[in-house]
Amino acid sequence: MQNQTRIVIENVLPQIDGGVYFIKRIVGQTVKVTADVFSDGHDVVECCVKYKHEDDKKWQEVRMIPKENDEWFADFKVEKQGLYTYFVQGWVDYALNWQHGTERKIQDNQHVNSELLEGAEYLKSVLEFADDSESHYLEKVIAFFTNEHDYDKAIQEATSWYLHEIFKKYPIRLLENNSSELNVYVDRKKALFSTWYEFFPRSASAEEGKHGTFKDCERLLSRVASMGFDTLYFPPIHPIGEVNRKGKNNATHAQHGDVGSPWGIGSQYGGHKSTHPELGTIDDFKSLVKKAKDLGIEVAMDYALQAAPDHPYAKNFPQWFKWRPDGTVQYAENPPKKYQDILPIYFESGDWKNLWKELLDVALFWVEECDIKIFRVDNPHTKPFFFWGWLIGEIKKKHPDVLFLAEAFTRPKIMNELAKQGFTQSYTYFTWRNSKKELTEYVEELTQSEQKEFYRPNFWPNTPDINPYALQSGNESVHLQKYFLAATLSSSVGIYGPVFEYMISAPMAPGKEEYLDSEKYEYIKWDWEKQNKITTLITRINSIRKEQASLQQTNNIVFCATDNEQIIAYYKFDDDKKDETLMIVNLDAFNVSRSMVRLPINSLGNHPIKITDLITGNTYFWDKEWNFVELSPEMPFHLFKIQR
Repeated sequence: MQNQTRIVIENVLPQIDGGVYFIKRIVGQTVKVTADVFSDGHDVVECCVKYKHEDDKKWQEVRMIPKENDEWFADFKVEKQGLYTYFVQGWVDYALNWQHGTERKIQDNQHVNSELLEGAEYLKSVLEFADDSESHYLEKVIAFFTNEHDYDKAIQEATSWYLHEIFKKYPIRLLENNSSELNVYVDRKKALFSTWYEFFPRSASAEEGKHGTFKDCERLLSRVASMGFDTLYFPPIHPIGEVNRKGKNNATHAQHGDVGSPWGIGSQYGGHKSTHPELGTIDDFKSLVKKAKDLGIEVAMDYALQAAPDHPYAKNFPQWFKWRPDGTVQYAENPPKKYQDILPIYFESGDWKNLWKELLDVALFWVEECDIKIFRVDNPHTKPFFFWGWLIGEIKKKHPDVLFLAEAFTRPKIMNELAKQGFTQSYTYFTWRNSKKELTEYVEELTQSEQKEFYRPNFWPNTPDINPYALQSGNESVHLQKYFLAATLSSSVGIYGPVFEYMISAPMAPGKEEYLDSEKYEYIKWDWEKQNKITTLITRINSIRKEQASLQQTNNIVFCATDNEQIIAYYKFDDDKKDETLMIVNLDAFNVSRSMVRLPINSLGNHPIKITDLITGNTYFWDKEWNFVELSPEMPFHLFKIQR
């Protein structure tokens, strides 16, 4: 039989798929809860949000505030990393209902002696919870209510705001009802705000024709730090397979001296818990991680669950691969791409429990042995979703600081599912969004739909796998636009360099979004000391991101109207609206663009504002709703700090 209650609680938000998955926040952020809460009849309904951290024993609560049409809202702040639980509780508040009804009768000049006696019983129920001052007051009021000679004082107190507040403070929750419990996972700040730089360690050598080492990478840390990057991501650093090794430009057969793809992991020199011998030892890698940390940089490792044909797994755990009748394993494919140098792990193996345990041990090895706290996960969409939910959950139980970036450029529902399973951040379609309409629609989808609760985007203009058509012209203005847009639309951004800042853009073939002479298959001698306009502006933009709280989050964004489709403008603000910025970008890489830009007066108010371009230092005063801008391809953006 159903429990007796009169309260209906519906449409509790935020929640993901009926509470199957947790929403996401970082430490210090707020969870804004709304719900429809109502009862039969006309009695007074009250409700609250109850919440607690997984380590806390007691629930905290915050009362909800009514809006209209039986909708209520409240918010609470998450102060610690880890899992919080929250739910909505509602009840008919008989004491407040008594006060409301009595007040209306008094206003109608009705005599309320009987009602006062009833009210005295409610006051007695509250006495056991009240403090000394409140108890003294309640005892006095009870005396008024039960003595006909104090009728005037009694009706004055019966309708007093102070008594109303005491009833609110100590509600009598009869026949209350609770919603289902929901969860929010709280990460450290870097989960939301990060600036990534990727390069191949084997290309770090200062000598032509020499394989780079971890020691060579240490020499480049100051460059990465000086440009304002706080996360240094390396492609796999493990031994590279020799069987079916790829040659330059993805040639099926390697020539003598070809170094192969780092994603073809495993050889006679070890597997996922080993380092490539030409890069250095694990101790060398630990030294690199520590020196990076001293400069404010975290090293992110590639977590790629695949094996070269000569990986030790293939020999020692053949049951973890799917063998065909002829004794071979079908190599990995992502049509039209073929990876003859990679054996896909068979997650449907009968020995799946030991397989899962080993893959968990791999991640924990790097976390606990080398202090790695960030993993970029290669192609997670080609492995079971629930494996990721389990693995990420197991690691975070022991190491809540560990973050995971999902490298999955695939169908939207699959990318969303990975985020729901626990991936901290996700690659996105930003790489292919170029027009004002495309950018606006995509960012609004990420920030205004349900995705804002669980999907944290990381905007990358390029990757070693993707040389997008927009960048293949090698045009400087396009590179400036793309980095500026990525770094100001999203709070997390990354580039594959020095390819990006040096505008290396030649495709492998017309119509292909792959790099010619790709570092995936060879190492390259770079001039790491080279400076240009792009490196200078990336450095400035990254510095501004660290100074402006509005750019350290993604969801608080409003797009501004313009009368030129080549001009995109957007306003961002932090949660407290203490920091506000306005970005305006010329999307035409070849022509000066002019436009009127409409300020978001619903957010800013219709007041004059002072704006300072944090790139150039120029200051302007705008006192109208529509204002004129002109941007050239040479400097295609404004980044204004708003001062009221």
